[in-house]
Amino acid sequence: MAGSLASGGLLLATVVAGGPATAAAGGVLQPLAVEAPDSPVVANAAPACTSPAPVHTSGSFHCYTPADIATAYGVDKLHAAGLMGQGQTIVLVDSYGDPTAASDLQFFHDTFYKTLPNPNFTQWTPLGNPAANYTCTRSNGLSGPCSAASWSVEATLDVQWAYAMAPLAHIVLLATPPAETLGVPGLPNLFKAMQMAIDAYPAGTVFSQSFGLAEQTFGGAALTQMNAFDQTYQNGINKGDTFLASSGDQGNGGNSKLHKLSGVYSTTVVGFPAVSPLVTAVGGTQLMLGWKLAPTASNPLNFTSSSTNTEALWNECAIFGGGNCVTGGGVSSFFAAPSWQSGQSSLNGGARSIPDLSWNAAVNGGVLIYTTQYPTAIRQGWHIEGGTSASSPQMAGIVALANQARGLAHKAPLGLLGPHIYALGNADASSPDSSFDGNGTSFYRDIVPQTFTGPDGTTFTLDNNQWFDSAAPYFAKPGYDLTTGFGSPRADRFVAALTAQT
Repeated sequence: MAGSLASGGLLLATVVAGGPATAAAGGVLQPLAVEAPDSPVVANAAPACTSPAPVHTSGSFHCYTPADIATAYGVDKLHAAGLMGQGQTIVLVDSYGDPTAASDLQFFHDTFYKTLPNPNFTQWTPLGNPAANYTCTRSNGLSGPCSAASWSVEATLDVQWAYAMAPLAHIVLLATPPAETLGVPGLPNLFKAMQMAIDAYPAGTVFSQSFGLAEQTFGGAALTQMNAFDQTYQNGINKGDTFLASSGDQGNGGNSKLHKLSGVYSTTVVGFPAVSPLVTAVGGTQLMLGWKLAPTASNPLNFTSSSTNTEALWNECAIFGGGNCVTGGGVSSFFAAPSWQSGQSSLNGGARSIPDLSWNAAVNGGVLIYTTQYPTAIRQGWHIEGGTSASSPQMAGIVALANQARGLAHKAPLGLLGPHIYALGNADASSPDSSFDGNGTSFYRDIVPQTFTGPDGTTFTLDNNQWFDSAAPYFAKPGYDLTTGFGSPRADRFVAALTAQT
């Protein structure tokens, strides 16, 4: 979701004519993508990002191609072994959709995957598609043409990066109008469409949801309403489907549903659907490949080259301030911890906690997407995108690869993912490993506190997802924590282990 890093003067936002996208976090269902700004805050000595043509990226921000991400997480080994998603279906769930999704995905393919067959892509709008005729000018509303433009960037990110992980899978963009505004009618429409997709697509379909709203948005009937929506997930799980969701971009806090979401909840909050025990919540990290932050007082984006790679907790708010640039995590106010999360009771006190695992979500170190939709609102070309919106669709691609491998082993698809991934995380607990060296046997790269020092002595530490509360549980620590869950999967080991499970 778009957000402002106020103290540094840096805007991380989907670019819409007249200003950033207007949807805010917490009290309304929202796209969660964040985008690098059009202009760098302070120019670095050398460009950080070199994108394919046509170029529309910031020189101060690092960016990654599919090959970069694949190498960092071991996905390249899966692809080399022939696991590219053949026979699998991934459904990306978004309000409105993207009118140029098919042609932009084709361009993404032609840039990065031109030796493979063309994408197997479907955009399905079972409840109508008014966004196809929208033109965004200067709307300040939470729904309508400019909201559709904002959501379309989310859809682009979801489609292109689920595809990047599983380029031979059937990629489905499931789109519904209107945008969600306080629960009616956007959220029910999304769940109605998901049920239609559950009925239409094969067992083992993987769903990714890059949106969320605070549990408290539902008011006094919160658990009853969330349980009602959960029935859709249960229907899919009963046939072997898997559901993932972004954990959110506001740490352990969020905006409430006052006028245009201007309020702030007075306690820690987590978002639905990520917090549902039937959904796997995917948090965010910051991946630094061949570089590391070296902040100075005048340039918090300053970096230096590095011979070692690293992965830190995603908290760009730690650099600039603001509240829409840090991995979501915390403890539910309504759901009890499922049985497979019993080993985490010392942190969650017997309540459902999120995230479960994480993946790169940073904007400085974001992924490249290609956009041509809504030309009056969004500059055409390559953009650097991040947020936990980037994490969930990529993880959906990894789960699809695991289901493919399980199929080849004559095993059923994973279905409810929680018991599977916690079995692996708990096995890692005795010796969590945060290294990039490729040694060891851990299934996850553990995300631990890291401190970065610049040439003038300026330091900052990426160690927590605090936004509202400074309580101790909201810090990274060895093993499972409320910032990144078990950490980021080492995809090759992760998929092999999921395949070996019963």
